[in-house]
Amino acid sequence: MTLERGLAGEVEVFRRRPVDGGRCTFVLLHGVGSHARSFEPLMQALPPSIEAIAWNAPGYGESNPLAKASPAPSDYAAALAAVLDQLGISRTVLVGHSLGSLFAASFAAAYPARVSALALLSPALGYRVPAGKPLPPAVQQRIDELNALGPVAFSKKRAARLVGDPSRKPHVLAAVERAMAAVHPHGYAQAVRALGTGDMVADLATVSVPALVAVGSKDVITPPTNAEAARDAFKAKARYHEIEGCGHALPQEEPAIVANLLTAFVEEDAHV
Repeated sequence: MTLERGLAGEVEVFRRRPVDGGRCTFVLLHGVGSHARSFEPLMQALPPSIEAIAWNAPGYGESNPLAKASPAPSDYAAALAAVLDQLGISRTVLVGHSLGSLFAASFAAAYPARVSALALLSPALGYRVPAGKPLPPAVQQRIDELNALGPVAFSKKRAARLVGDPSRKPHVLAAVERAMAAVHPHGYAQAVRALGTGDMVADLATVSVPALVAVGSKDVITPPTNAEAARDAFKAKARYHEIEGCGHALPQEEPAIVANLLTAFVEEDAHV
């Protein structure tokens, strides 16, 4: 599999072209301590007939940060709309992981005609903090720790919590550490503030496209109760899966299982 790196306006994207014209396009949105290439195992596991595009969110990788110091998920949704315009994609299957799920839900609520199906992996629900108000202490601590420790030490402190059984999955732990060590403090702080203001449940209440929610049984970052809340928030019934023994880093820990779930979902529910 060859990943093409490019820029869509001010945002860096990685793209796997499909064979035979392609069945559909997946757009993959990463989590707060991650980046586009964290999806590479999943992109490799998807059928070759599916096009897969992963962005580096604004402020990550080579993507320019957003203009606002304290953006909301809707600002990332608007940035994603501009990316899709640049790529000539009018309608997509949107796949979010963790904070990327919050952005995906915001996009689906704001641009329903552009989403054919929505998949939320290890979804982060947001903290519903009013604009301009302080973040909850545990959320603000993420920004403060990154600034105090630096990205490398920060990643070593936090990465193991994202993996269901890190001692048995050293390659996954190493990949999670590398991704977290690569974050830019300013972009990370913007994303954490968006996490603080986000309200996925409110966004999903308006979403009626085919939906999938998946979570690891050992996820201590966004536990199954979060995923159940996301599932129950949809306007229509959503498909739900809990993957036994898996932690928060779902696309990296079990890429084949996730790829199979996504493929069955689009074939049987979204019919694409």
